[in-house]
Amino acid sequence: MIIGIDIGSTTTKAVAVESGKVVKTIKTKAFDAITSATGALGKMVSESNMDIKSVEKIIITGAGSVNIKKEIFGIPTTKIDEITAIGLGGMYLSGRDCVVISNIGTGTSIIEAKRDKITHLGGTGIGGGTIVGLSKELVNSTTFEHILDLAEQGDLTKVDLLIEDISDSEISFLDKKSTAANFGKMLDSAKREDFALGIINMVFQVIGMISVFAAKSRKTDTVLITGNGSKNMIGRKVLSGISGLYNIQFEYPADAEFATAIGAAISGR
Repeated sequence: MIIGIDIGSTTTKAVAVESGKVVKTIKTKAFDAITSATGALGKMVSESNMDIKSVEKIIITGAGSVNIKKEIFGIPTTKIDEITAIGLGGMYLSGRDCVVISNIGTGTSIIEAKRDKITHLGGTGIGGGTIVGLSKELVNSTTFEHILDLAEQGDLTKVDLLIEDISDSEISFLDKKSTAANFGKMLDSAKREDFALGIINMVFQVIGMISVFAAKSRKTDTVLITGNGSKNMIGRKVLSGISGLYNIQFEYPADAEFATAIGAAISGR
């Protein structure tokens, strides 16, 4: 059995792979790198009732992996570049040998993965960290679940400037309800719920557009969404709107949030 551990800035994810298949996934809060890695492995062993002796090797990745200098619990431990891990994980989850991936975590990375080459196309500092950071000031909350609950009740017309606010007709292929400027209206009557929705909408519109440009540059009509952001249902709705405008399909495979850890684990096969 091989364990892949992705030590991120906010969460640590671990997966167990046996005979080329994912058999267990777990997620914990990220602390310091060593605590995160050992805690994730300990939780994996405890919840799975596995014998730790069955673990052949551990492969770590993510921002925190650089701080781990020795073996974990005496098990052979190696590292893999995060971009490579995302690419391998994306191909595994999609079942394809060529895929463009938008990995949404604290920020967002865009990657083209092929069997013979994994390319970091770019990305943006916009991501989950942006949602939490802006919400701290505008919504007075840093709990992601609470932010999402507020956003569910939000009204974008209270905070965003729409095409209909500046034009009596559609502009190009954009209808009147399309965003002209994120947070370009900010009515005095806007509430926390509206701010929360506006923040998530802005973040996923940015991610959606850079994903569209990446896909078109690679002559594909599909983008795989991975990372923690893949679980954001409001974000998915935003991406769905972008999909309809630009004819780019966004896919959300099972275990998408564990793509990087999966890529790390299968790299050791």
